[in-house]
Amino acid sequence: MLKLPFTTFIAWRYLRSKRKITLVSIISLISFIGVTIGVSALIIVLSVFNGFNGLVAKILVEFDPHIRIEKKLNLSTEDFKKIEGAISDISQIRGYAPFVISKAMLISDRNNRVLYIKGIDPTKAHLVSGLPSKLVLGNFDLSDGDKLPKIILGLTIADRLNALLGDTVTLVSPSFSSMFGLVQPNVKKFVVSGIFESNNKDYDGYYAFTSLKSAQELFDMRGKINGVEIRLYDIDKSEDVKKIIQSRLGNEFQVKTWYDLHKDLYSVMQIERWVAYVILSLIIFVATFNILGSLTMSVIEKTRDIGILRAMGAKSSDIVRIFMFEGIIIGITGASVGSLIGFIVCYIQEKYHIFPLDPTVYIIPSLPVEMKLTDFIAVWLAAIFLCSFASYYPAKRAASIDPSEALRWE
Repeated sequence: MLKLPFTTFIAWRYLRSKRKITLVSIISLISFIGVTIGVSALIIVLSVFNGFNGLVAKILVEFDPHIRIEKKLNLSTEDFKKIEGAISDISQIRGYAPFVISKAMLISDRNNRVLYIKGIDPTKAHLVSGLPSKLVLGNFDLSDGDKLPKIILGLTIADRLNALLGDTVTLVSPSFSSMFGLVQPNVKKFVVSGIFESNNKDYDGYYAFTSLKSAQELFDMRGKINGVEIRLYDIDKSEDVKKIIQSRLGNEFQVKTWYDLHKDLYSVMQIERWVAYVILSLIIFVATFNILGSLTMSVIEKTRDIGILRAMGAKSSDIVRIFMFEGIIIGITGASVGSLIGFIVCYIQEKYHIFPLDPTVYIIPSLPVEMKLTDFIAVWLAAIFLCSFASYYPAKRAASIDPSEALRWE
């Protein structure tokens, strides 16, 4: 039985034959180039997908909580105390705050618009939301003053309504109240104290924030809330904390993570990622067909050498290893060079933004890139596996050659 280093040497010698360039060597070179291009393309595309996923998650999570607790009906004071008791000893929680949210008609002197009005606790907003850091005009002031309560509008809303700081706007609630025997919707005036920009069209165009007390009065929810928002020190612990809270509160409450709140969006992004992965893997798959063809032709070309090795005592397993190593060598070198090219391209894009985007259309100046070690390892191993798989048939065919037939005419 031939030793492993010797079989590897023979495989490498076959690939680096000093004879004149043949069709076999050309096909092997094409196979190497195909694996290299496929691996580098996969690395680059997966890194771009990682960049977009990270960007979307960052934008959404800056305003959305890591965990949200709700109930089919509104939460009462007793429910809120129960939630506080359930989360009081969980060390991963950075902060929590109640909220009220519902639709209302916002009326200004120049325009009207239906949007979501979210009531939050001003003293805890910085613990569960990125709203205070996203103000572009005004101050984070949601105090209920002696005259009129304050409201913070999204930049898109303020632009369409031509609302400026200090302007008075009117909110008309879908909740009704009775006065002097007449039923009429709740109407409340607010003063614009700030304008925020989140780079999220949904928030900037359809959300406004006011104090929890003002929202409760507007929507006739005194003493009630819609839910509790929780922010963690580490967002990756969301699922674990969710399970703990859900087990303590029971099925009466709905506990959702940031992923659950945008499950459809993230599912579509994952599908797009996998589709791109499969399509680009076809490049490597085509390269493996070239490996299969080149090794099959190499077996025919090396029939005499195989016969000599078998006559010298080489076993079938030794012959299989020799030709399997040829495919593995192409896979390793192609995957390594492809990974290096992918890393260099992603690094240059990350540092120097060689592929820019139109800032007037997109919220980012260039294609986002985020490299992950797991992507490099997965693509590298997949390329080597495909190359090894493609070389198995030629290797088995070489091992089945009868040495007496191979040397009959020598």
